Amino acid sequence: MGIIAVDLFITLDGVYQAPGAPDEDREGGFEFGGWQGAYFDDESGESIGAGIDRLQALLLGRKTYDIFSGFWPNADDPIAEKFNAVPKFVASRTLTDPSWAGTTVVTDVATEVAALRDRFDEVHTFGSGDLVQTLLREHLVDRLNLWVYPITFGTGKRLWTDGLVPSAFTLVEPPKVFPKGAISLVYEPAGEPVTGIDISKLEAERE
Repeated sequence: MGIIAVDLFITLDGVYQAPGAPDEDREGGFEFGGWQGAYFDDESGESIGAGIDRLQALLLGRKTYDIFSGFWPNADDPIAEKFNAVPKFVASRTLTDPSWAGTTVVTDVATEVAALRDRFDEVHTFGSGDLVQTLLREHLVDRLNLWVYPITFGTGKRLWTDGLVPSAFTLVEPPKVFPKGAISLVYEPAGEPVTGIDISKLEAERE
């Protein structure tokens, strides 16, 4: 059985909006687009590229799909070649005629996305915050690939908001620290969070 992996580029305060270009996503008056580039280096690029090399299909929310479908079909680089070649799935209840070749519309995320695990070894989701929240709620995230960047904005789209299902995660790979300060973290779900522990009692037991 394959996995559904979420690939997310986020700031220290959890913003994932418009990392790639100034005009990528100005929704909500966001003025800080293109923030990832200042921290890009060969090592982080190789880390991101390795994940893209492994993916066999793309799963995107409607807004991210519109951004990707407006850019990647006209780009000329290895990432564009990969994205244009693999099957693409977009979660939407209103899209009926997707323009990006190889796209299938998903209307029932819980049922249709679960079935993708039987078809592909790795399905990757980029951005797509609303979709990712649904995937987490439906226990459809098998791996969480985070690239965390040393910058904060105090505004913008965030994944970690009220309404997320309480969940615990296990770090499954050693963190990777890149020359310009970004960090790669890879987590897998570990059930419900463990709470109700009194730290002071633990400290007393250690003494």
